[in-house]
Amino acid sequence: MNPADTDDRSMTLQQRMQQHLERLSADHETPITVEGRLTRMVGLTLEAVGFQASIGSRCEIYSPGREPVEAEVVGFHDETLYLMPTGNMRGLVPNARVRPIRSDSQVPVGEALLGRIVDGAGKPLDGRGPLKVKDKVPLHGKIVNPLSRAPVRQHLDVGVRAINALMTVGRGQRMGLFAGSGVGKSVLLGMMTRFTEADVIVVGLIGERGREVKEFIEEILGEEGLKRAVVVASPADHSPLMRLHGAMLATSIAEYFRDQGKQVLLLMDSLTRFAQAQREIALAVGEPPATKGYPPSVFSLLPQLVERAGNGEVGGGAITAIYTVLTEGDDQQDPIADAARAILDGHIVLSRQLAEAGHYPAIDVEASISRVMPQVVDAKHLQLAQQFKQMYATYRQNQDLITIGAYQAGSDRHIDEAINRFPALSAMLKQGMDVAHDWNSSVQALQKLSFGQMSQPSQLTGQLMAAEQRNF
Repeated sequence: MNPADTDDRSMTLQQRMQQHLERLSADHETPITVEGRLTRMVGLTLEAVGFQASIGSRCEIYSPGREPVEAEVVGFHDETLYLMPTGNMRGLVPNARVRPIRSDSQVPVGEALLGRIVDGAGKPLDGRGPLKVKDKVPLHGKIVNPLSRAPVRQHLDVGVRAINALMTVGRGQRMGLFAGSGVGKSVLLGMMTRFTEADVIVVGLIGERGREVKEFIEEILGEEGLKRAVVVASPADHSPLMRLHGAMLATSIAEYFRDQGKQVLLLMDSLTRFAQAQREIALAVGEPPATKGYPPSVFSLLPQLVERAGNGEVGGGAITAIYTVLTEGDDQQDPIADAARAILDGHIVLSRQLAEAGHYPAIDVEASISRVMPQVVDAKHLQLAQQFKQMYATYRQNQDLITIGAYQAGSDRHIDEAINRFPALSAMLKQGMDVAHDWNSSVQALQKLSFGQMSQPSQLTGQLMAAEQRNF
């Protein structure tokens, strides 16, 4: 008989327990991980019991014969945790092992991100190897004291004449691009991507068609544009959690470069898909729907994302953000569109009627506004823009009467002037997708309209229309 076995049997239970405790305390660097098991799966929601984890922490689910599935804790009820997978759930079995893993909600950032394309988890999609970055920032950002932000006082040249002249964008502004499907939203976004003056461009393609990701990068952004850009792509076939994280990651990257003192242009397509991803998650864990199927958490999450953009501290960098908002059925009272208008600093509305008439970009001047324009342009520019909108609106409001010949010339001098000048107004709003109009040329075009002076309107119309013909 082995003497060691005799010694072990002779030890009391208390002594053996003490011996095991000493071994555990000596190996304090390797903490014990309590695993649980998978008990239920309904739709996109997984339920697990047997362990504790905080909201937002990550877990790995192990099933025989397949790679572990990563999931995030999105809710709990009593002893049950609700998990949302970040990838494909196929192959999961009942009572599969669920193991919590360490996650600090930090994302890697750095200069090496420029020119790269990553997914919602920050993993490269471009096949150019791993990211060589060392810095990390919080995925969900940090709350900025509103009193420490620099005010918006400087205009931003976006290269689009109608926007520069009539709804001027300021550095650090959050602007919404509202449009239905198929009215030129992505093309206008691409124009602003190529023509805007910015040190860094961060593009978030959230919930869009996978085909559009490559097209946007190769045809709209281009090789030169990609050199100063970071693209975060989380298309429609990714899980709602990854789409949510894609928008958060794009904003975190923009915040990093802003804190380096750089001027950042953040383009997110689209804010609606971000809201829909949160709706899928919230409904899956049992949150009741409120407005047209959207749970309350959607409307609390939108400002948390949008408020992260904007100016940094005085003397620092800025994030100028453009968020596209998909108005389903061209309904401007859509819940997400209505909520976005309330939290953004202005909105550009695209008109299907103009798009169908071949008027591009199809900007509805009457419905669009920049709330910071009075702070970033002089009084003369602001007055000219208001006069342009008034005259343009006068024509549009009486267009039906004018078209059918029911309006008699001389009945109203304002309508007469609007009819006389409308070709020039319309020509100024048109622009070829490959043609850039800088800030100075945009302001000069507005000044040449010479509102209040009826001299030579036909000559001006001919000049603008000839220029547009050359552009197209």
